[in-house]
Amino acid sequence: MTHPLKFPSRPCALHQIAAAGLLGLAAIPQAGAQQATDASPSLQPVEVKGQTARGASAAYTTSVIEAEDIANAHVSHPQELLRQVPGMNVQNYQLSGVGDAIVMRGFGGGGHGGDVGVVLDGIPLNEAMSHADGYVDLGVIVPLEMERISIYKGPVSALYGNFNRAGLMAIETRKQGDYTPYREADVSLASHGTLDAQAALGLKPGEGEFLNLAAQHYRTDGFRAQSQFQRSTAALRWRKRLTPQLEVALSARLHHGEGDSPSYLTAGQFARDPHGIDPRAMNDGTRKNFATLRADVQYALSPRLTWLGHAYTTQQSFTRWFSRPIDALQWRQREESYDRAAYGAGTSLNGRHVTALTPLNWVAGLEAVRESTDYQFYDGLQWRERTGAAIDDRNSRLNTLSAFVEVDAPVHRLLQLSAGLRWDRFTGGCRPNGPETGSDPCGPLARTSHASPKLGLRSQVAPGVLLRASWSEGFALASDFAKYALGAARLDPNIFRQTEVGAQIKPMPGLVLDVAAYRLQSSGEIRNVAPGVYENFGATRRTGVEASALWAVRKNLDLQVAWGSAHSRVTENGNPALVGNQVAGVPRQTATVGLAWRPLAQWEGTLTWRRVGRYAVTADNSVFYGGYATWDLGLSWRLPSARSRIYAVVSNLGDKAYATSASVIRGVPLFAPGAPRTLKVGVQTQF
Repeated sequence: MTHPLKFPSRPCALHQIAAAGLLGLAAIPQAGAQQATDASPSLQPVEVKGQTARGASAAYTTSVIEAEDIANAHVSHPQELLRQVPGMNVQNYQLSGVGDAIVMRGFGGGGHGGDVGVVLDGIPLNEAMSHADGYVDLGVIVPLEMERISIYKGPVSALYGNFNRAGLMAIETRKQGDYTPYREADVSLASHGTLDAQAALGLKPGEGEFLNLAAQHYRTDGFRAQSQFQRSTAALRWRKRLTPQLEVALSARLHHGEGDSPSYLTAGQFARDPHGIDPRAMNDGTRKNFATLRADVQYALSPRLTWLGHAYTTQQSFTRWFSRPIDALQWRQREESYDRAAYGAGTSLNGRHVTALTPLNWVAGLEAVRESTDYQFYDGLQWRERTGAAIDDRNSRLNTLSAFVEVDAPVHRLLQLSAGLRWDRFTGGCRPNGPETGSDPCGPLARTSHASPKLGLRSQVAPGVLLRASWSEGFALASDFAKYALGAARLDPNIFRQTEVGAQIKPMPGLVLDVAAYRLQSSGEIRNVAPGVYENFGATRRTGVEASALWAVRKNLDLQVAWGSAHSRVTENGNPALVGNQVAGVPRQTATVGLAWRPLAQWEGTLTWRRVGRYAVTADNSVFYGGYATWDLGLSWRLPSARSRIYAVVSNLGDKAYATSASVIRGVPLFAPGAPRTLKVGVQTQF
């Protein structure tokens, strides 16, 4: 669980960003003009692709969680931070090493599916053909290494395409543009035999040379039987400024994780023993190895123009064993294995110019990705022993060629315009690697391309009042192996169009409010008409409101609120009975309220309430889960003469029995139980 813990008497980083966005937007033209008149080229901190606007400077809703808030939350898993974001939720499957489902903008399949794009320093973490298209495992990231998480709501960013329908999480690791060496560590022990040790280190070995290191080892016995899990991650980034204009960088990451899983509980078992295990579950679990290597080049062509180039590869293997019901009485174990190799390269230009009318901040680029996955699927295993031939044993390939451009033009404080365009083309195919008994299609992928426009407007109508509006389009390919079916050759991409309006208001010193309303239309959804035959037939409307408040009530008392309401309805479907139904897995409302109190200079206490509302479990809306609410309590003490503190957190203070996700498999309602009351104590130090 995440908690808004902060060093005493230090303002919340999110609070600072929100205030800066409100007060600093009018200065954007002047900042651009100053950079445009610099006498000589010099390198400025630039993202891996560049970005014309961020946070409060964007015409669309962007939530930014900065390094200070990440460190102060003491999380073991990055997804624990997402409950700070209005309208977001994580449906935790409580299956060791398995990616959780991320809920955003009325979509319920991010992370465990392809509804949310995730990039780490520009490297896509979405897997084109894994357990589900766009599957993401955030466990390969060390929380303490993150500089920030920028969450773009909806298909608004032109820098990223597929798996960007509900939005994008752009995670940046520490690179220290204005470099200050640092050393940080966070080591904690928790209930259920849990150990989490993290460290991040920044060094400056020589003039113009920078080295960033990070590592994490996490292990737990779990709060249920058969839920032991451990993972280890190490990351390195080296960069060298060769000349005032030229900088090169190399980064690498290694990750290994493995563990056991107790599967889900039926409704009856959940009522009797919410932390037990079904006797029909077998020896489930996961095993994963993951590695990335990336090279970057940055060159200042002029004071106003920077060129970026990058190339990377990702290599991974992942195997999962999973027991689930096949009817009301019997359970069956399956095995899924994925060996994935991805190769990508790209280049972009980032410019800042001043014209007679307005400053222009822009980025334009090209990139290509080739991804290949060897996939094996077996069912009917006996305690991980295969009892028959492979249902699927095949290789899938997805090749992507993309071009993108974004422009930000702050003409006037009342008229700050932005626009973007992204074009993607996909090719690839599928071929069997060996005998198969299944009937999933496997053939060439019909060449598909799509162009997605983005438009935005910001207007600072008064001091402390910033209005914004945007319209954007995104897309999705046919899911899973449908894209490799001969009968899908004429399919159009599934199109998503979002309209959003929002406002950020600072009504008085110490209080920042933000509210956004959106409407996201999905059309051209794909359905299976007959074996191997597909058509575009389906539409969904998603509407909602998201709001946040950051309030320094007193010098020693802070209040933070994040709230979201989502209303998702099927408007067209091949099955008329589904029209008007709610989208499964999307809570009607979510809310997080956090209170931080510093009664003494070295002490801070926090209290956090989290509410996840009722949601439909099945597409036919025959089963609902009522949601849950939990309380967490935290206390920290900073050592008087050191940059260290000791902290303790009690999660699920009321020891509430609840489910972090609910599902129905073969007509059997199933629950993933949340953790009981849990105590975590740790030491965080900067040295």
